Amino acid sequence: MSTAPLPSRIYPVVDEARWVGELGLAGAKLIQLRLKDMAPEALLREIRAGIAQARQHGVCLVLNDYWRIAIEEGVDYIHLGQEDLDTADLPAIRAAGIRLGVSTHSEAELDRALSVSPDYVALGPVWPTRLKKMPWGPQGTAKLTVWKQRIGDLPLVAIGGITLERAPSCIAAGADCVSAVSDFIRMPDPAGQVKAWLAATHTGQAL
Repeated sequence: MSTAPLPSRIYPVVDEARWVGELGLAGAKLIQLRLKDMAPEALLREIRAGIAQARQHGVCLVLNDYWRIAIEEGVDYIHLGQEDLDTADLPAIRAAGIRLGVSTHSEAELDRALSVSPDYVALGPVWPTRLKKMPWGPQGTAKLTVWKQRIGDLPLVAIGGITLERAPSCIAAGADCVSAVSDFIRMPDPAGQVKAWLAATHTGQAL
C-alpha cells in the first residue's frame, strides 16, 4: 500500500482545462479534471490541454474516470469511483506508472478501495452537496477521524460540501487534503480562493 504524501493540502476539482492553468498559477499543485458528456474528439482535446497546463504550471493532474486516456497520455493520477473499479484495468494503470485515487462512502467501500492498494482514498460527502445526488447522507468530520485511524499513513481526501470556512476542521479531524468544486471555480475570484484555502489549511483558520 502506498504511503507517498499528496503534493498539496488543497485539491480543486475543475470541469475545464483552462482552470488547471488559472488555479495552478495561483498555487494549486493538485487538481482533478472531471469532464462529463463530451464527444470523444473534444474530450481528448480538453484532456491534452489540461495536461499541457499542468506541466506548464507544475501541477499534479488527476483525471477522473478516463483511465484508458490517462494511460495513453501519461496523466499523473487517475481517480475512480467504486463502479469504475468493476471495469478499470488496474494492472495496466499500475504498469503505466499512474497513481490511483478511489472514492469511498461506506465501510464496505473503504475495504474494497484498500484491497486495490490505492495512493489515496477520498471520503464524502462530508457535508451535503448540491452538485450531484448522493445515496449517502453527510459523513461528518468525525468519520474522517475514523477513516484516518483505519488507513494510517495512506493519504485521506475529504470532499463534499467543503467550503473555505469548513476546510480547517477537515484537516484537524485527520484529512490530509481537502477537495471542492464550487468553492473554487464557482466563486467570483477562483485564484483568490486558492490562496485563501492554502493559508487556511496551513494555519488552521480561514482568512
